[in-house]
Parts: sequence; structure tokens; C-alpha cells
Amino acid sequence: MTKVMPRGAPLLETLAGTDNKRIGLGVGAVAFGFFLAGGVLAILMRTELAQPGLQVVSLSSYNALFTMHGSTMIYLFVTPVALAMGLYLVPLQVGASGVAGPRWALAGMWLLVLGGITMWSGWLVQGGAAQATWVGFDPLSDAVHSPGKAMDSWIWGVVLATLGELLMAASILATLLGRRAAGMTMLRMPVFCWAELVTCLMVLFAFPVLIGVMIALWIDRQWGGVFTSPGGPVTYQHLFWFYGHPVVYVMFFPFLGAVAEVIAVFSGRRIFGYRGIVISLLVFASLSMSVWAHHMFTVQGVTVKYFSLTSTLLVVPAGMEYFSLLGTLRGGAIRLTVPMLFALAFLLQFLVGGLSGIWVASPALDFHANNSYVVVAHFHYTLLAGSIFGFFAGVYYWWPKVTGRLLGERLGRVHLALFAIATNLTFAPQFALGEEGMTRRIADYPRAAGWETLNSLSTLGSYLIAVSVLVFLVNAAVSRRLAGPDPWGGHTLEWATLSPPPRGNFEGELPPIRSHAPLLDRVPA
Repeated sequence: MTKVMPRGAPLLETLAGTDNKRIGLGVGAVAFGFFLAGGVLAILMRTELAQPGLQVVSLSSYNALFTMHGSTMIYLFVTPVALAMGLYLVPLQVGASGVAGPRWALAGMWLLVLGGITMWSGWLVQGGAAQATWVGFDPLSDAVHSPGKAMDSWIWGVVLATLGELLMAASILATLLGRRAAGMTMLRMPVFCWAELVTCLMVLFAFPVLIGVMIALWIDRQWGGVFTSPGGPVTYQHLFWFYGHPVVYVMFFPFLGAVAEVIAVFSGRRIFGYRGIVISLLVFASLSMSVWAHHMFTVQGVTVKYFSLTSTLLVVPAGMEYFSLLGTLRGGAIRLTVPMLFALAFLLQFLVGGLSGIWVASPALDFHANNSYVVVAHFHYTLLAGSIFGFFAGVYYWWPKVTGRLLGERLGRVHLALFAIATNLTFAPQFALGEEGMTRRIADYPRAAGWETLNSLSTLGSYLIAVSVLVFLVNAAVSRRLAGPDPWGGHTLEWATLSPPPRGNFEGELPPIRSHAPLLDRVPA
């Protein structure tokens, strides 16, 4: 029997309710709204770069677009949506009635909203928004180079949003460690839960450093004396990148976990090498805390050999994860549903980002690629062409659980095809542009450079990304087909309850939990 999501829920419950599902959906909706806003900024930037000669916005406006696009996507979309999935799904997957510390999670949601409003309020002051990049490098962000209130608004927006993400991560981690159902041992948790666990550990270890460095930057802007010494800018980079590299995996692991669940279900098999992928996640998370300065190979005084070694070692756990997913596919009864197609596209697309990461982890190669469009292409293949494909795999997979309805298969395939074509059309030319010498963070380039064709292709691709997202929104708006509690034949506990789940998540007794795929255990071999 299907329970359709009630309409017209009381406003107070919507805004201040402590049900994990409402909080998770709230955070996800806020983050997706910022994704749409950040996408508009990206289209404006790509329109400016389609041809040489400033045509759409001024230089200062372009710098503001550049800064706010990156800041929105990192601080306000990919990071919080990764945690939103955990808030909604982790209690269901471990058999809990809700998250631990639901008021922490609720406070985290509202801090995210407040942080986003604060950051974007910079557009309302004279000069328009911060212009010091999403990294806020000192001295670009000091009071001399970025005077006025917009930069201060950006700093406090980052602080508030990051504090909210810390609270959400603490709630998810406490749920995983202390609210598992009877029989749900750590080594019986689904892979998605392990992905959220290592994500939360990285948030709790790395994100306080970002909050501290942002507050120090604000103090420096008001009174000086923090980063004003000759080594101050390098100190800022070390502190920032101690956050800045782990956050890449915060924005990756939950989507990898979603892809693992999707591949297992639509292959009709248990996850191959379950313990191996758990170990690889833990090793990957540990190593991610030791590689921050590979972003600083061109900075004097960095221990290049050490950071090159630790960065290259990331290949080992990454390879274990890929091996596990490919092993799950091998011999499976594969069903090419839309979630499965997005998951397979994730494997291919993220591979480009991962392999180009080996390139930038090599100092000899990175000296050439550093600060060029090679880095822009690598980063976007990692996040947009990688993680966001994993995000959409999870959205199509869990949409019937959240809403009680299935998204349209035909529109879903159109969305996938457009999105795959568009991301490669946008970012593949940027590898070539970087190799030809186009640097990042520029608003214009000389006609003599001969970059018009590649930039025009990249701009066309960005327009197609927007069209593909519009197709998804139409699909979400028109989907009406009822799903039932378990339309896919899922393996994990969220599929053992109603769609959408009731308050308290479960009605009646849970199935016996004897492995990481308890619903598969009850199917005769």
C-alpha cells in the first residue's frame, strides 16, 4: 500500500519540525535552490567568455560572478546536499526512528539558509559582491584589495553555512554510532552509511579550521596583524587548503555511496568486496587529510615530494572502490533504469576527473598546469561531471521513497543524454584551453590567441546543461505514477517501510539484519 506525501503540512512543522525526513528535504531544497542560482552565474560567465572583448559584464562584475559561483556551489550546494542525503536516509538505512540530536540538524539547516542569505547580500552593497574567489585568498581578500562590506558579508556567510554543516554532520555521525537497530553492527551498515560516516569525520576534523581562518581573516580586515607578515598569505593558504582538500571528498563520498547502492540493486547482486570498499573509504578519508599542499606546489617552501607522494597514494583506495563497483556489475542481471544509467555515467565521467587528478598531483606536470584551465576542467569533471551524476543517480533511485511516485523514465533518459553531452562539451575543451595557456579567473582573452572556437563550444555546453536541468524539473513536476513501498527490489532497510516513510520511519518490526543487504537476505537463493 502506498502512502502519498500529505499536502498542506502545518507551517510550523515545515519550518521547525524535528523529523529527520523534513530536515533532510529542507536542506536539500535550499541547496538545490542555490544550485540553480549558481548555475545562472555560470551561464553569465560562459556567455562573457564565448568571444573575446568584454561584451556582457564589466571586469569587476565578472570577478564577482566568478567568486559567487564557486562559493555557492561549494559552500551552499554540493556540501550541504551531500549531508541532506545523510539526514534523510541514514536513519532509515540503520533502522532508527530519527537522527540523534535532531535540533542540531534543524539549527544546521537554518544556519545554512542564513549563511547563504548573508553571502548573497553582498550583491546589494555598492560594488556588488565579493571578488576574491571562492578561496578568499589573502591578500585579494584584505581590506586594501577588497574594501567595503561585500567581502565581510562573504566571510560571515561562509562561517554560518560551515557551522551549519558541522552541526548536521555531528547529528548524522551520532546516529550512525549510537542509533543503529538491533543486529545492525558496523560491518552490516550499507555502503552509503559508511560513505556518510567518513564524510562526517572529515567535516568534523577539517571544517573548524575553515571557520577559524575566516574569523581570522575578518579580524585582519578590521585591525590587521593576522596575515600581514611576509609569510601571512602562505599561512592562509595552508590553513585554507587543510579544509579545501577534504571538502572535495565530502562532496564525493556520499554520491559514491549512492552509486554503489544503485549498482548493487540494478545488478541484482550484493556489493562485491564489501569489506574492501569500507577499508578503502576509511583509508581515502585518512589520506585526504594529508594532501592539502598539493594545491601549493608552485609556492616556495612547500615539501613537494611528501605531498606528491600522499596525493599519488590516493590512487590505491580509489582503485579499490572502482574494482568493487565493477566487480558488482560483473555477472549481474543488469537493469538499465535511469538511476543505473546515471550511476554508470558517473563511473565514466568521474574517471576523467580522477585521472586528471594524477596529472595535477605530479609537480613536474602541475607547474605547467597550475592556475590554468586544466585545473578548471579537472575540478569540474570531479564535481559536476562526477559527483552530480552520482547525485542524480541517487535522486532518481530514492525519489519514489521520498515522494511515493516514480519519475518519468523517458524524460529521465532525455535528461541523462543531454547532461552527459553537455558536461563533456563544456569541460573537455577546457583541458585544451589550459594546455594552450588560458589561465583561470580571467574575464577576457586576446583574439590573437585563437581560443574563440573552444570557448564557444564550452559556452554552448553550459547552455545545454541548463536545458538538461530544466528537463529534470519538468519531470519532477509532472511525475504522477505511484511507486509502492519498493518499486526497485531494494536491498536496504529504507525499502521495508512505506513510501514516503511515516513519522518514526517504520511501522511494525524490522526484517532480520544479517548483512549489509538485509532485504536481499530474505530472498531465497
